[in-house]
Amino acid sequence: MDEIIKFIEGIEEQLITIRRDIHQYPEMGFEEYRTSQKIFDFLKKLDLEVKRIATTGVVALLDCGEGPVIALRADIDALPIEEKTKVSYKSKVTGVMHACGHDGHTAILLGVAKVLSKFRDRLKGKVKFIFQPAEEGPGGALPLIEAGVLEEPQVDNIFGLHVEESLPTGTIGVQPKVGSAAADEIDLLIKGKGGHAAAPHQGVDAIITASQVVTALQTVVSRQINPQKSAVISLGTINGGYKRNVIADEVEITGTVRTTDPDLRKMMPEMIEQIIRGITLSQRSDYNLDYRFGYPVLINSTELVHELKDAIGAIPYVDEIKYISQSSMGAEDFAYYLQQVPGIFFRLGAADPSEDYYPGHHPKFNFDERALKIGVALFVYITLNRIEE
Repeated sequence: MDEIIKFIEGIEEQLITIRRDIHQYPEMGFEEYRTSQKIFDFLKKLDLEVKRIATTGVVALLDCGEGPVIALRADIDALPIEEKTKVSYKSKVTGVMHACGHDGHTAILLGVAKVLSKFRDRLKGKVKFIFQPAEEGPGGALPLIEAGVLEEPQVDNIFGLHVEESLPTGTIGVQPKVGSAAADEIDLLIKGKGGHAAAPHQGVDAIITASQVVTALQTVVSRQINPQKSAVISLGTINGGYKRNVIADEVEITGTVRTTDPDLRKMMPEMIEQIIRGITLSQRSDYNLDYRFGYPVLINSTELVHELKDAIGAIPYVDEIKYISQSSMGAEDFAYYLQQVPGIFFRLGAADPSEDYYPGHHPKFNFDERALKIGVALFVYITLNRIEE
């Protein structure tokens, strides 16, 4: 393994260069044309089978004969955020930024492809490198799965990672079971009857009804759900009314519902609608509710977590494997892959203690680039553990 580690260290500067180039030219979901072309060109030089998939996705296959098939995935899209960092490689695209580390994920997986291609004689099996668009929305995992990314050859295990700014560099975080919550969406329209503010009794005030709904919905989590289970209802927008002296006839409310238990998730729509139905009835109002299921609960393979413990612990750059008991309430469409095949989604520590802390999706977000080679080593060691000759 010393030879492999030396090779990884030799490409570290290239990884940083790739990451910074992608960072300067961020692209939104299913618009990652420049990014996917860069990925495609890089992979073709490694003598891999490379093809495009689902508009801007790229998948490459390293075929080392009969044996298990391992898939490694990186997301490649950016966010609609105006960057406010002071780095020399800040975004050159107005209003778009890599504020969640997907530029790093892309650089890591390209590095892994280069390392495994170099040492392909040590492998017995196949490796799929999946570069997925649109994780931030509308979602790229399902279109890739529907296009057959996990088939021909059929994938046995899949692995992904995300830079984690709350963990120090050198730490690998993993949730042994539930990694991330499901995230579903609510669009609610409260319908009343307009009128003059001086005569509210002649109308039906949609704002009053909406305000009661907003506060009452929080009792779903606090009073109807087992406190030992995790759920969050967050209402992000509320819009209604025309003028200060007019009774509003309609109010629109939007929000998200997050759960870490698949069975609880199925129950949420009815619990939420019961409250809406009761309040609107009591206020002589009506409503339209559009409840949409989004990314599912991300469930890691507990068995694989235990099997790979020693392999991860052997990585020279890893100071600690942190088993995280609490699930993230953020959503991740890697969950769709895990519904099809066993795998693990890792948290790659990337917090530089000398830097100010800014979370993902913040306009000043950045991460410690020393984590890039650790991410490469993590994927390489896992792959060797599963399909080494």
